[in-house]
Amino acid sequence: MAHETEIKLRIEDAAGFRKKLKKLGARRVTGGTGRVHEWNVIFDTPEGGLAKHGQLLRIRTESLYGRAKKAKGSAKGRVVLTFKRPAMPAGIQPSREGRIVKAGRHKVREEIELEVADSENLTKIFEGLGMRGWFRYEKYRTTFALPAAARWAQDLLIELDETPMGTFVELEGPAEAIDRAAGELGYSPRDYVLKNYLALYAEECRRRNEEPRDMVFAKPK
Repeated sequence: MAHETEIKLRIEDAAGFRKKLKKLGARRVTGGTGRVHEWNVIFDTPEGGLAKHGQLLRIRTESLYGRAKKAKGSAKGRVVLTFKRPAMPAGIQPSREGRIVKAGRHKVREEIELEVADSENLTKIFEGLGMRGWFRYEKYRTTFALPAAARWAQDLLIELDETPMGTFVELEGPAEAIDRAAGELGYSPRDYVLKNYLALYAEECRRRNEEPRDMVFAKPK
């Protein structure tokens, strides 16, 4: 089981952030096109048994061009099943060799990902087991990597997410590389966001005094 180490950063100026990436020599690495639409469905029991134990079960459907439901003639994407264990307590983090080292300012979880043939049959299986897709969210993700010359960043992914509540970037990889990349991009540890999009969306709804629903883009008029 792999460990996922990451942080989020809130991006106020998307165009300016892209200029910083270009200055660092970052290149797009996602699907040959760079920008992927993601349709995510989180499953749980009616009692929220997985969430109560800090676990996450998700089906993600990716489409290489445009919105999954709207685009015509889109390149075929993929479907990914993800299971995540609870985040590790602050102050510990696995090294590449599996040892536990001090950290604390990064989000660390054990994660299993599996590419599957389709989402419909998998959804039927989950529903047959008594679970339901209770939260849906979509976003556009563009994944970047720094050039090979930046050896310190060889295992680092820079994932720019356009969401219905704004733009974020996820830095995923070794803790040291995350910190250095954040610094190169003009951020410090006090800017790190460790909450997932569900928690951030719930906070945004409370701020707006709105009832949380699915986090989706507004339909064009």
